[in-house]
Amino acid sequence: MKINSTPYLLFILLVFFGQESMAQIPQVPAELEFADLIVRINPQARREIQLDVDAQYRNPSYFKVKQDRVNLYMPIIERELRNAGVPVDLKYLAIQESSLIGDAVSTSNAVGFWQFKQGTAEEVFLRVDNQIDDRKNIVSSTKGAALYLQKHNNTFDNWMCALVSYQMGLGGAKAYFGTQYNGKQIVDVDRNTHWYFKKFLAHKIAFGSQTTSFTSSGQYMVEERVQGPTTLAALAKKYGVTEKHLEEYNLWTKNGKIPGDRVYTVVYVRDGSAPIQQAIITESKPVSQSSNSTTTSTSPAYQQANSFPRISGNTTKASQPDQITVNNLDGVQAAQSTTQSTFSDRVGIRENKLRRLNDLDKGERIEAGEYYYTEKKNASAEVATHIVRSGETLWSISQKYGIKLSALKSKNRIRKDRDLKVGMVLNLQEHRKRGEDIPMVKINNPAPTREVMASEVSTIPTTNQPAINTSAPNNTTSSTSKITHTVSSGDTLFAISKKYGVTVNQLKSWNNIGAQNIISIGQKLVIFRP
Repeated sequence: MKINSTPYLLFILLVFFGQESMAQIPQVPAELEFADLIVRINPQARREIQLDVDAQYRNPSYFKVKQDRVNLYMPIIERELRNAGVPVDLKYLAIQESSLIGDAVSTSNAVGFWQFKQGTAEEVFLRVDNQIDDRKNIVSSTKGAALYLQKHNNTFDNWMCALVSYQMGLGGAKAYFGTQYNGKQIVDVDRNTHWYFKKFLAHKIAFGSQTTSFTSSGQYMVEERVQGPTTLAALAKKYGVTEKHLEEYNLWTKNGKIPGDRVYTVVYVRDGSAPIQQAIITESKPVSQSSNSTTTSTSPAYQQANSFPRISGNTTKASQPDQITVNNLDGVQAAQSTTQSTFSDRVGIRENKLRRLNDLDKGERIEAGEYYYTEKKNASAEVATHIVRSGETLWSISQKYGIKLSALKSKNRIRKDRDLKVGMVLNLQEHRKRGEDIPMVKINNPAPTREVMASEVSTIPTTNQPAINTSAPNNTTSSTSKITHTVSSGDTLFAISKKYGVTVNQLKSWNNIGAQNIISIGQKLVIFRP
């Protein structure tokens, strides 16, 4: 009798390829590192976690879709966690919570990338209303999650407990853990370990193993910082994508409109590989050799300044104390120009403390729109260097990055503003060696910042924008000269006022600038000087 060998061959092939596939699934180790902890996993817990790891790979097509989302969103998540001082390992929690689906909704009505309920979202300064849902914004929600995790870790001094508290709440985690893990650097995982932490470890192993390093999906995420009011329809034309595409990746704006209360991050996807930006300073050039210096206008070191100062929190109440952080430090925005005494009373700290925290001279005025710190600045910045731009001072640079003025001067062996030159590369972390020249780079016409003002979008109606008043003020005499300043990347009203020796209020009055203090690249400001 002839035997049909086809089913048998199929069986052999399935077994072979099944084993080949299983060989690619990462295996749970007996010990691994998580945040600043050593995690030791006993055999029973390893088997339990391995089941969750295997489940991630059960459907290859679904795993690939999730992997592609990880490739797109992880660079943003890693950056925001790092900026907040939260271990980057916590990034796997976003995969566990939402599979990186922006409008994911749980059975308990938690929403977004990090699965916040509305009350918790508002606690970490996320906006949730009929216009905006920051829980669906990858940048805003990650900042909120980082703040939440950091706050809880301050209680436990143990990132495992902080992570579990993300699911249980701080009160529940305190009752569950007590103080047994506070400050511990080694955690033993067994059958009694909280299920949420074991599930997290499964995601960390599944998506963080060397055997599953992600290949490029042929796409990358682009971020644009946008100051409204504007619309996704207008921005779609500017970025060369469809409105539908922007809507798909920016579910946080419920009606396609971006309000003007603060800067929002709009994201969209491009085909290809993310541009690799090379460092532009390959060797130190003395100041005297500026003619041979490197040319830059789009380098990372130059463009990174556009994202500072980093403002988080309830920006709609930025002028009130305890509402925002400036570079992860408590701060406040001046609503109007005033004296130090009046401002310190308004924000609830002593005048001499205000001066000390912000490196202010006695009698120096508080300028409208500027950010001031209400806690001590740092001895170094989040980034290593800063390229000096036109109009900047040592003080304005120290405020931009939240670094003490004395530390900035010390690191660069520079004491006076008159010694600053456009293109100088200042150290913000390491001290410059004695006798070492300050490098210089040549700055061409700077490329526009990614911070898009409404006036840059030609499709936005401008009927509500006041016309620029080019006439001199009533008290201007014939000896007054009129100057036109074209706003360039990095300019602020305060920096421009310092450059020309006028006040911020004068600039605003002469140019009909509103309370939001918004100026845009290319805008021409009229300045009257005696």
